[in-house]
Amino acid sequence: MKLLSPAISSLARMRVWRIHNWTNHAVSTQRDVLQDLVTEAQYTAFGKEHHFSKLFTLKEFKLKVPIREYEELQPYIARMLEGEENVLWNTPVKWFAKSSGTSNNKSKFIPVSKESLQENHFKASKDVLSNYYNNFPSSDLLTGKGLVVGGSHQINVLNNEIQYGDLSAVLMQNAPFWGQWLRTPELSVALLDNWSDKIERLAQTTANENVTSIAGVPTWTILLLKRILEIKGKGCIADVWPNLELYINGGVSFIPYREQFEKIIGKPINYLEIYNASEGFFAGQDMPDTDGLNLFTEHGIFYEFMPMDEYGKSTPKTVGLDQVQIGVQYALVISTNGGLWRYLVGDTVCFTSVYPYRIKVTGRVKHYMNAFGEEVIVDNTDRAIAIAANKTNALVSDYTAAPIFFSEHHNGAHEWIVEFSKAPDNLHEFTVALDHALQSVNSDYEAKRFGDIALGLPKIHTVPPGSFSKWLESRGKAGGQHKVPRLSNERNTIEEMLRMSY
Repeated sequence: MKLLSPAISSLARMRVWRIHNWTNHAVSTQRDVLQDLVTEAQYTAFGKEHHFSKLFTLKEFKLKVPIREYEELQPYIARMLEGEENVLWNTPVKWFAKSSGTSNNKSKFIPVSKESLQENHFKASKDVLSNYYNNFPSSDLLTGKGLVVGGSHQINVLNNEIQYGDLSAVLMQNAPFWGQWLRTPELSVALLDNWSDKIERLAQTTANENVTSIAGVPTWTILLLKRILEIKGKGCIADVWPNLELYINGGVSFIPYREQFEKIIGKPINYLEIYNASEGFFAGQDMPDTDGLNLFTEHGIFYEFMPMDEYGKSTPKTVGLDQVQIGVQYALVISTNGGLWRYLVGDTVCFTSVYPYRIKVTGRVKHYMNAFGEEVIVDNTDRAIAIAANKTNALVSDYTAAPIFFSEHHNGAHEWIVEFSKAPDNLHEFTVALDHALQSVNSDYEAKRFGDIALGLPKIHTVPPGSFSKWLESRGKAGGQHKVPRLSNERNTIEEMLRMSY
């Protein structure tokens, strides 16, 4: 396989001219994408309802098609899950990517059409590979195997033809033959649902492979690498996989994990960030150590950007690429070749560059925790707090929570500060009830809590009545219009409050 490297590198460089073309002409490329999407979907149920056949301008498109969140698209998706065709998209949709739910749904089911597979996810993956080879033309990346950490697979019981799993599972199940050939482990192991079994099987089956790249969520990847070191009796991964040269990360912040990766790997490798969500493959790092990810504008997705001061309005305004500004926070709105129309993804982004267009993910439109891929939002925790309080005969006045990051000595967890107006008789019982309730309303949190492998039981601190008000006063934010952030992906707030309380 060593002979493959120069050939692949040459093919990658040939593809780069196409990447440069849509990168340098992003605005006109996006105009063509929208026209193609509306034309393809004009005879679907959604297209007929919104008069797609009569839409000829972006202004008309925005007037006829309101911005929607998942709850508003869910009735259409429910019809698709039952096997109905031509609902949101004009070709049969047999696959759905399952992701964490919203306020009324434990899980979301995002339609994945054959076009979104081929023209979005797989095309974007090839462009990421092309950019990598363009930057590192002597790379031996494809002379070995790519280790993929992630994915589970289930069959939708509503219709035997309809299948779903998390995004990585859907992609692995539908990958072209060359993708199967270059990946490890085999599909039956990669798609195991039980994570304790999966980590062990992954370790046993990949420890003796020639792994040159790894892609996966940092927490699970670290657990796997530690187990492999135990099996092989080695001090660092470089002694197990001397040809490892790349780690691909995305979905959660890599900042807390980079030092751990560098230590456990034991040699310098390349790190590549991508933005690949259930709804689409949006962006990827095209240059090493660049601030921001190149926005993929020719991949079956039309983008709009909602300034955050528009969020929550009945008719929020959005801007296109020709109007975005560097450093401004935008909520991402997309229309896709999977049938999502003016869909509010829930992520916030800002542009680090406008020529070329590069973005970075800055958070969620709502407070959230996603240090481990759990995607916990305030609605989840509000509901879980209420359930736990009811079960333990307690009353909660206020709370805040943040992640305890995965470290060399312990797994991750969520750390809470809770102010009770009526404390539970047993704090441990409240903690367990909170944990169980949160698992019941959020399937991603439930998966990360399985077997205490990645996330342990929450750690809860209690504070005296009035503590949250005192914290706000200390920051000059007393008054009803100011609130303690319920959730944060950083630890600044919780550590400051802990210092005040102890």
